[in-house]
Amino acid sequence: MRLTLLATAFGLAASAALAAPPGLMLDKTYMPHHDAMAVTAIWYPGDGSGTTRIVAENPVFQGVEVSTTTRIAPGAHPVVLFSHGMGGMYRTQAWLAAGLAARGAIVLAVNHPNSTWGDFDMGAGVHHWTRAQDLSTALDALLAQPDFAGHIDTSRVMAAGFSFGGWTALSLGGVRGNHAGTVAAYTRFGARMEACEMLLSERVNLQGVAPEDWNGDYADPRVTHVTAIDPGFVWGLEPADVAGLSVPTQLIGFGDAATRMLATDFDASGLRALLPEAQAHQLVPGVHFTAMPLCKPAGAAILAAEEDDPVCTDPDGTDRAAVHDAIIALIADQLGL
Repeated sequence: MRLTLLATAFGLAASAALAAPPGLMLDKTYMPHHDAMAVTAIWYPGDGSGTTRIVAENPVFQGVEVSTTTRIAPGAHPVVLFSHGMGGMYRTQAWLAAGLAARGAIVLAVNHPNSTWGDFDMGAGVHHWTRAQDLSTALDALLAQPDFAGHIDTSRVMAAGFSFGGWTALSLGGVRGNHAGTVAAYTRFGARMEACEMLLSERVNLQGVAPEDWNGDYADPRVTHVTAIDPGFVWGLEPADVAGLSVPTQLIGFGDAATRMLATDFDASGLRALLPEAQAHQLVPGVHFTAMPLCKPAGAAILAAEEDDPVCTDPDGTDRAAVHDAIIALIADQLGL
């Protein structure tokens, strides 16, 4: 499905469903596979109590309104296990977490050790299986929390993620890596594909990762749905690698032939053809960075002065807020919200 101005319609429908400001609780969870603590963020539907404040705001990005004191709304709520992209953090897609929580979902996000802003080691961060383990461990902790345990609908547990996190979501749903296929694809493309040279560099050494680790099964049987937003590591897969994915799945991409990121192109890579039952949505106009937060007026100039990625720059005609609303609506619809 190609979504253009339909994004605005999705946004209007989703906005109409907004209730009380969502709640946000920050915690830390011990990750035994890292032997380290990781920050976890639990966004949840609030009952209207408490006071609100803005979080995830900085000179470049707009923040979102939440309450850190509200009680959880009555009832059982679906859970979204959300995985950020390489170098992101729980704040990076706060717009998505807060939007889903306002519509009735509990969103559990983790600052993945080694691949988070402020805690970044690309050589270790590329060990994708640890991210799936992060979210499975965080879900264990969430289910044991007295404040939330009685409010979780275990029949609706979605794994979702953006970019590298999109692969994490697919992995939690049952997709397995194909080390030989991925390395061969990146070697073939080289500088023509984003990040290939860096991933194959001596510093990262993707080709030196143990195939048995890369190709392992990291599915969480509690996951009932998957949403992968512009997912990475989608090249080099074969039918056997996706055979374990049997839950309802949707793929969400950005852009057209001129703006689509090759590394996350689930059509050109063949992933979409391998998943004929999955729903696929292409948001046009847009680009990979359209999944980043809404930018303040000075955001683009600040990033340019710092020679940082142009994450505030969308293709002409893109309404980033409407695209965000469309993604929230697609996920909410899949969860029956």
